[in-house]
Amino acid sequence: MTLTPRAEGVLALIGFGLCIPAANWLIGHAGTVCVPGGPCLVPVAPGVMAPSGVLMIGLALVLRDLVQRRLGVGWAAGAVLAGAALSAFLAPPALVVASAVAFLLSEFADLAVYTPLQRRRLVLAVAASGAVGLVVDSVVFLWLAFGSLDFLAGQVIGKAWMVLLALPFVQALRRRDERLGIQPA
Repeated sequence: MTLTPRAEGVLALIGFGLCIPAANWLIGHAGTVCVPGGPCLVPVAPGVMAPSGVLMIGLALVLRDLVQRRLGVGWAAGAVLAGAALSAFLAPPALVVASAVAFLLSEFADLAVYTPLQRRRLVLAVAASGAVGLVVDSVVFLWLAFGSLDFLAGQVIGKAWMVLLALPFVQALRRRDERLGIQPA
């Protein structure tokens, strides 16, 4: 069964929306170590730990790009605004502002980089926009949430893993789109 591009966009939109509560839940409940008064941490590289929510935020950056590719920039921008509101609503009280502001700024930075690149170089667009988005998200979230950039390396590495793991799927999607003559929204 082959999904229509619109159906793929709706699935990406649902996945994007699910990343937000998953990230907020993970940061407070799942990890190999939970810091008292701080985040739960997971290893992202040898000797490098990061708050566990980073994995979902890295995936959200890629899914936002796919929402835009399938449904258009208006849907992507709307999803970012809804995601920021959802993030604020679902985040633990101490993380509401950090979560919402970091999400909003990083996803719009992702959109700004992705948009001009995606028609000609989809994989590069996803990689570059993900890189920008994950750095913005990491710096803003850590500074607002904890007043420190102590976990910056782990945040960047954890999110980068998710973006890198998604690139082969994005490449396959691009090839299929070219073969079938599917144009971005």
